[in-house]
Amino acid sequence: MGNSYAGQLKTTRFEEVLHNSIEASLRSNNLVPRPIFSQLYLEAEQQLSSLEGGSRADNEEEEEEGEGGLEPSSPPNAYQLHPPPEGCCTVDGFCQAGKDLRLVSIANEPIEVPAGFLLVGAKSPSLPDHLLVCAVDKRFLPDDNGHNALLGFSGNCVGCGKKGFCYFTEFSNHINLKLTTQPKKQKHLKYYLVRNAQGTLTKGPLICWKGSEFRSRQASTSNCSSSFFPPLESSGPLAAFPSEPVPGTNPSILMGVQQAGQASDHPTLSAAMGPTVFNGKDSPKHQQLVKNNLSALPRPSALGILSNSGPPKKRHKGWSPESPSATDGGYPQGGGNRAKYEGAGMSCMPQAGLVGPASVTFPVVASGEPVSVPDNLLKICKAKPVIFKGHGNFPYLCGNLNDVVVSPLLYTCYQNSQSISRAYEQYGASAIQPISEEMQLLLTVYYLVQLAADQVPLMEDLEQIFLRSWRESHLTEIRQYQQAPPQPFPPAPSAAAPVTSAQLPWLASLAASSCNDSVHVIECAYSLAEGLSEMFRLLIEGKLAKTNYVVIICACRNAAIDSCIAVTGKYQARILSESLLTPAEYQKEVNYELGTGKVDSLGAFFSTLCPEGDIDILLDKFHQENQGHISSSLTASSVTKAVSLDVIGAPVCTRYHLEPHSVRPFQLAVAQKLLSHVCSIADSSTQNLDLGSFEKVDFLICIPPSEVTYQQTLFHVWHSGVLLELGLEKEHMTKQRVEQYVLKLDADAQTKFKAFLQNSFQNPHTLFVLIHDHAHWDVVSSAIHNLYSQSDPSVGLVDRLINCREVKEAPNIVTLHVTSFPYALQTQHTLISPYNEIHWPASYSNGMDLYHENKKYFGLSEFIESTLSGHSLPLLRYDSSFEAMVTTLGKRFPRLHSAVIRTFVLVQHYAAALMAVSGLPQMKNYTSVETLEITQNLLNSPKQCPCGHGLMVLLRVPCSPLAAVAYERLAHVRARLALEEHFEIILGNPSSGITVGKHFVKQLKMWQKIEDAEWRPQTYLELEGLPCILIFSGMDPHGESLPRSLRYCDLRLINSSCLVRTALEQELGLAAYFVSNEAPLEKGPRSEALESDAEKLSSTDNEDEELGTEGSTSEKRSPMKRERSCSHDSVSSSLSSKASGSALCGESLAQRIGPSQGEQTRSPQPCGPSEEGRTPGEKPRPQASQGASSAISRHSPSLAPQPDCGLRTGQRSVQASVTSSSSQLSSSSGSSSSSVAPTAGTLVLQASQCSMTKTCCQPPVVFLPKLVYDMVVSTDSSGLPKAASLLPSHSVMWASSFRPLLSKTMTSTEQSLYYRQWTVPRPSHMDYGNRAEGRVDGFHPRRLLLSGPPQIGKTGAYLQFLSILSRMLIRLTEVDVYDEEEININLREDSDWHYLQLSDPWPDLELFKKLPFDYIIHDPKYEDASLICSHHQSIKSEDRGMSRKPEDLFVRRQTARMRLSKFAAYNTYHHCEQCHQYMGFHPRYQLYESTLHAFAFSYSMLGEEIQLHFIIPKSKEHHFVFSQPGGQLESMRLPLVTDKSHEYIKSPTFTPTTGRHEHGLFNLYHAMDGASHLHVLVVKEYEMAIYKKYWPNHIMLVLPSIFNSAGVGAAHFLIKELSYHNLELERNRQEELGIKPQDIWPFIVISDDSCVMWNVVDVDCAGERSREFSWSERNVSLKHIMQHIEASPNITHYALIGLRKWSSKTQSSEVHEPFSRCHVHDFIILNVDLTQNVQYNQNRFTCDDVDFNLRVHSAGLLLCRFNRFSVMKKQIAVGGHRSFHITSKVSDNSVAVVPAQYICAPDSKHTFLAAPAQLLLEKFLQHHSHRFFPLSLKNHSHPVLSVDCYLNLGSQISVCYVSSRPHSLNISCSDLMFSGLLLYLCDSFVGASFLKKFHFLKGATLCVICQDRSSLRQTVVRLELEDEWQFRLRDEFQTANAREDRPLFFLTGRHI
Repeated sequence: MGNSYAGQLKTTRFEEVLHNSIEASLRSNNLVPRPIFSQLYLEAEQQLSSLEGGSRADNEEEEEEGEGGLEPSSPPNAYQLHPPPEGCCTVDGFCQAGKDLRLVSIANEPIEVPAGFLLVGAKSPSLPDHLLVCAVDKRFLPDDNGHNALLGFSGNCVGCGKKGFCYFTEFSNHINLKLTTQPKKQKHLKYYLVRNAQGTLTKGPLICWKGSEFRSRQASTSNCSSSFFPPLESSGPLAAFPSEPVPGTNPSILMGVQQAGQASDHPTLSAAMGPTVFNGKDSPKHQQLVKNNLSALPRPSALGILSNSGPPKKRHKGWSPESPSATDGGYPQGGGNRAKYEGAGMSCMPQAGLVGPASVTFPVVASGEPVSVPDNLLKICKAKPVIFKGHGNFPYLCGNLNDVVVSPLLYTCYQNSQSISRAYEQYGASAIQPISEEMQLLLTVYYLVQLAADQVPLMEDLEQIFLRSWRESHLTEIRQYQQAPPQPFPPAPSAAAPVTSAQLPWLASLAASSCNDSVHVIECAYSLAEGLSEMFRLLIEGKLAKTNYVVIICACRNAAIDSCIAVTGKYQARILSESLLTPAEYQKEVNYELGTGKVDSLGAFFSTLCPEGDIDILLDKFHQENQGHISSSLTASSVTKAVSLDVIGAPVCTRYHLEPHSVRPFQLAVAQKLLSHVCSIADSSTQNLDLGSFEKVDFLICIPPSEVTYQQTLFHVWHSGVLLELGLEKEHMTKQRVEQYVLKLDADAQTKFKAFLQNSFQNPHTLFVLIHDHAHWDVVSSAIHNLYSQSDPSVGLVDRLINCREVKEAPNIVTLHVTSFPYALQTQHTLISPYNEIHWPASYSNGMDLYHENKKYFGLSEFIESTLSGHSLPLLRYDSSFEAMVTTLGKRFPRLHSAVIRTFVLVQHYAAALMAVSGLPQMKNYTSVETLEITQNLLNSPKQCPCGHGLMVLLRVPCSPLAAVAYERLAHVRARLALEEHFEIILGNPSSGITVGKHFVKQLKMWQKIEDAEWRPQTYLELEGLPCILIFSGMDPHGESLPRSLRYCDLRLINSSCLVRTALEQELGLAAYFVSNEAPLEKGPRSEALESDAEKLSSTDNEDEELGTEGSTSEKRSPMKRERSCSHDSVSSSLSSKASGSALCGESLAQRIGPSQGEQTRSPQPCGPSEEGRTPGEKPRPQASQGASSAISRHSPSLAPQPDCGLRTGQRSVQASVTSSSSQLSSSSGSSSSSVAPTAGTLVLQASQCSMTKTCCQPPVVFLPKLVYDMVVSTDSSGLPKAASLLPSHSVMWASSFRPLLSKTMTSTEQSLYYRQWTVPRPSHMDYGNRAEGRVDGFHPRRLLLSGPPQIGKTGAYLQFLSILSRMLIRLTEVDVYDEEEININLREDSDWHYLQLSDPWPDLELFKKLPFDYIIHDPKYEDASLICSHHQSIKSEDRGMSRKPEDLFVRRQTARMRLSKFAAYNTYHHCEQCHQYMGFHPRYQLYESTLHAFAFSYSMLGEEIQLHFIIPKSKEHHFVFSQPGGQLESMRLPLVTDKSHEYIKSPTFTPTTGRHEHGLFNLYHAMDGASHLHVLVVKEYEMAIYKKYWPNHIMLVLPSIFNSAGVGAAHFLIKELSYHNLELERNRQEELGIKPQDIWPFIVISDDSCVMWNVVDVDCAGERSREFSWSERNVSLKHIMQHIEASPNITHYALIGLRKWSSKTQSSEVHEPFSRCHVHDFIILNVDLTQNVQYNQNRFTCDDVDFNLRVHSAGLLLCRFNRFSVMKKQIAVGGHRSFHITSKVSDNSVAVVPAQYICAPDSKHTFLAAPAQLLLEKFLQHHSHRFFPLSLKNHSHPVLSVDCYLNLGSQISVCYVSSRPHSLNISCSDLMFSGLLLYLCDSFVGASFLKKFHFLKGATLCVICQDRSSLRQTVVRLELEDEWQFRLRDEFQTANAREDRPLFFLTGRHI
């Protein structure tokens, strides 16, 4: 009939077991495997728990494959189907009657299910993605252990309703399964189907067929979770078990969409994200995971694609006695199962512990007999017991299921901790046993025993206990594996005796015996059911009244235990059951209780408490009595004090001032960090951001849907001026214009966002910054919204907008997420690269202030620090009397949610406190001291100030309906007490704006000097100084900032069960505050040094003041203002006459009464003295403090405060008798954990002090629920607050329980990396699918994350970032170019000849030849160079004095900032679409391949062959000629002179460069306007690789290594020689093609690497010869200039052509003549043919162009400068000649050596320098040539004669250049007397007769420079110098080089 017997033996199964058994017995040393047959036949006795979350994937292929090998199946014969009846439907998914059976189609339809039948899902092989719905009699289905199923089948078709199918074969035909094998119910009926909370039918747990996937797995192998409750007939139980879905279980059962607050049980979601889970078989995946173990965890990737077929492979070693199954032998106690989780890549962590975020309700499969829940359980117990399933099976519950809660959290925790050992398998075989179940349970009992009565168990704690225990018990093995290589056999197991299941109940009872019955252990003989029944019986009988936890253990089964733990303590059970609600369920519950009037019983109860009857009756009575006269003691402005009056006589408060809007140093630093991150994205080679292509910045700020946050952001944007700075708006912008830039993420957001996207698409040259502020707020995936289209449209809105494809792909949108709580965006799947995270910097490092600010930020860590002993008064407190009342009422009203009870109690406290302060003193007993403190200070603060400024009290009520209740109630009490004008009550709701009464609006307008009649406050910041209670509602704060007048932050109503780091920090962030640094709140440890022992002893008269009450904040340890206060209420009411119980005090006490840390309850409340002891003789005066108007006393500096000694010794009771202004008060002080602050010097006393004074200097006081307080102030061993180690966010889960703890020393960056490794997003998280996209690198390149503490100024920082980004983009389009006017203009040759053809486009050769050569250098960079004399000059010495003072030598040269034109040359930072290909970075191309070619030619002067190397990219090979067979480089192609094409530039361009691989301007694509050109970079050999990396598509000419330390002269020399050699080669090559040699183009361009733009002057000549003309300059392309010059007639007759250097100061006289015959620099066009015999000096470092120009001219060749073309040179601060540093060769220190040390006497002990000899020579002569030529100094009429070379002798010495070559052009020197002679490396052309032509002054000096000493002597002899010159031995010098560096030698002499 298609059924398999449980004990049936099949050959495949037998072989498998036999194989495993033999292998295991071979391997095991001391463990005895079970006999084979017991494995095959006795499995029916093993308990098999199925999966809690249904952790089975939809990976059916895998299951199908696996079943073939492992399931008891029939032989694989082809199965013959009966042909279907004629005319019936045969469509897959439909029955033969044609009705749809697919689950997706009929999930929402009502299906009739007969009694005793269940709905199950059948899988059809032809429809792998669908389940077919069938109704099957549950008797024929197995129980959760895989047995007790009747043989046979009975089922109905739910489509057509046909009933009574008795054979599965018949049924499978009817539903069209179309099988090729024999139909079997085990194989095809796969899942139970269950209805979820929405009533939709969804896939439920797997059906546990015996012998199928779950074969041979028993409880001790700890499956993914414990069992399900199958759907019972009534649907009640389904909703009765709120429980956490096990992370990592199959989402197709149920996904907790935490934030959307709904269960996403839609099948499509499961298909989208179903993790792969294995089938408990021996799969290759098992082994892979065991090998990869934890290293595979953080990156779930390809583990789910391996198939499960085939016979079992070799197993890992190790048999567990508790694991009788051979199949699971390698995974003792759950290793294999853990692998399921990991394979799925999902977390195995429960949510944030038992007290964790809410979870989802779903059914739980059970086994055994049902347990009935008693009917009146809740009524009797006063709390719903929470039952945590532990190990093994859990029984059915029936009956009153609404009164219990069942959760799988503990079970999951056990599972996770058992998988820990796998982390160490990488160190060796898997011999390390996981922690045993018995040990787990025992440790759990130990943990529960040590919990205090007011503590709630935390899952994180338990996990850490398991982890530590396991580590300690296996320390030796772990160490062994960590040190030794993996061993073939495991070491012997540890000798420690394990706990057996028989010992367990006894040990557990023993552990529990010490805890006063708070933990009760029940041992069962047969099953958990009896233990649960026993527990319910004890509960009903009231015998567990003192018991908080009941541990039920059933250890009867062989080697396995069942257990569960019930939380019965009323406090713990309430908190735990409420923690299992989602935020949405929580709100729903509260609404229900309010709506159904359940809370009325609470109100009735309150009215019975008051002795005088109901509070409302009292209020009405008070109201009638006081109707006529409002109590004068409370008149807000009864100001009779001396106050300063302004001009019109209104009172003025000097303390009130609104903050000016300025950017703080921190904000600027963060803005700059953001900017540098954006730049680094642009600089990376990924081309993800092309900053160079953007001209302006635009932005959109997205914020949560809070009206106040919206207005606040508009306000910031308006006042920051960013819109004007970005040029987005004009001067007079309106509010409506600003609103365009801020987007509230509500229902209307989509249209505005579409407009933004449209705008970004239309403006590709604008960079759009999309700022997602408060980015942690909505991280729900848009997939959730798609699934539930009927749900709230705002669900997943952020994901739909900010993560949409358009934003991700737009190249001009950068997304910046800004948040204080970035944890939800720091998961394994995040889109944000860790390199793109910017964290707010710490304010000080190593005790140093990094940025000096006049305000100090006071955040969470400072609040926690204030609670530590030894600090001033704690700012974090809890209210023990409030907590006690809540607990009592919780027991009385067990059915009410604690949020409702807490809210009602707190509102009652506020009402009573207001009444007490207003003159109903009897009400003080019905409030708490804390609430009384708050109300007193609230009412008294306006009276302290002449203007009536008061303080703000923030009352946080997260649930909006409860907030409305609180508001109505407080407003009613205020009205009855006639306090409407004393303080305002504001209901702050995210969805609406602020409503403030007219009276208060008027006050605010007066204080803020606002004229506008229509003005209303729109942000909380505008409520500065307004006395008010702000009831702040909304489940989460949305970034609203609070004013500085905030004095109390009352968080007693926050949802204390939601212990998630983000939620906690978000609530505490409301109190974050900037305190004025004038009275800094120093950190305790740093200020302790301020107080010496002598000071401690000096003021004994203050003894009483140091009472142990928790005194006012301004006490010890912080040099703040010392204020002691007296209670003013003793004056205004009779309150203070009661000095006991909860007596009320003013500011001083109010501040002091915060409970000490250890205090649990406080009754009676301690009352401190109303006035602290004063220094003798000091009179009480009104205190200008925060709350009560009270006496203030100041110390003089000599009176140091007395420290509170009582603190050190615990409690201390002091009787204080203190004189108050009207009454005496005696009281005993309570205990205190704080001490008091020292004085901050003498302070002038104001008669009245505004409460604003104190609020500026002191953060607000925060009241927390006790549970949260304990969580926040308790720290772990590293000092990290407990709260920080909680689950970071609702929307993520831990990736593994095997994770290190966070540490206090971690920086924000390290914390980010920690969360990125150890958290994964839940399926409802928008990042969930990120890594599934198939990209390993899922980071989005243009996405940044800015995180910083709340309220620290992130908005100001990112607005500042927008400003500097905009400035930078403008700056990127600008460049600093040299802007210096030409020098020596007045010395210009005054000849008769000028080039007067003013409108000639080209020089006329004949005219030009007649022009004289202008020897004088006009280039401003040579301002410090020696002047060159010519015969036309008559220079008087005063004409050219010192051009600069010596100290100006290094002054920065003048530059101008120019906007780059479209024809500019660029460096490597420029990326644009057009030149990507030119640069070789085009994404579609591979990096350009290049080839290296050697090119050798001989050069006679060097006497050797020169070998150069060319690196030629493939794309540039067409410019070269290669030999055909060998591919040898032969020559570089040259065009013809006659070519007239305008498509390319004829002259090859050579650019010598060094040290400028990034900054050199080698991208000539735009400069050449896209024209084809040949550009060669000339680089030194050692820089070749780096230039190649940055410029892969450029041709490189690599100089020989001997030139590595050479200067620019060597590069010029080799360029010219190579070019001439190439010209010869090309002439020869083309001559064979019939081309004349003279027709080959002979010109090359030698360009500097800093030429950035080129200009042309347009001249408008009035007449041909007219002197009057107008001109203008414009930017043109280099192509335009080159083609113009190359088209010159007779161009080959010119040797050198150049351009003018641009200057903004250019005179019209300079461009008047179009051409000049003068020096050319920087950008020259060189005729290599004409200059064949004129060489550059290869040794030169400086002035080599001047030297070359002079040689060319003296050779009789023409130099022509086109004056109407100019070149702009960019100032580049790196590389070039700056890369030569002259340092000492011996010492390591890089101390600069002064030029005077560059030469020394030969053979001296002088320090040698590490620099080329030539460079030392040139630098020495530039600075110290007057030592050699003393007569020449400032003697311009008697220059130094320099033969064949030009060397710079400094600006005060002139030189006269002459060439010794025959036929050279020299100036006439007959009438010149020279003051010196310079012979530099002179060659054979210089002879004695040549020198005799020149005349020298008497005493003139000579300097001969040669390569070595011998050639020096030979030169003296050869030139017969001794005839006219006198030499002395001591006149010989050398450059300060070592011998191996070949120094230069000089000889100096005097003319006789």
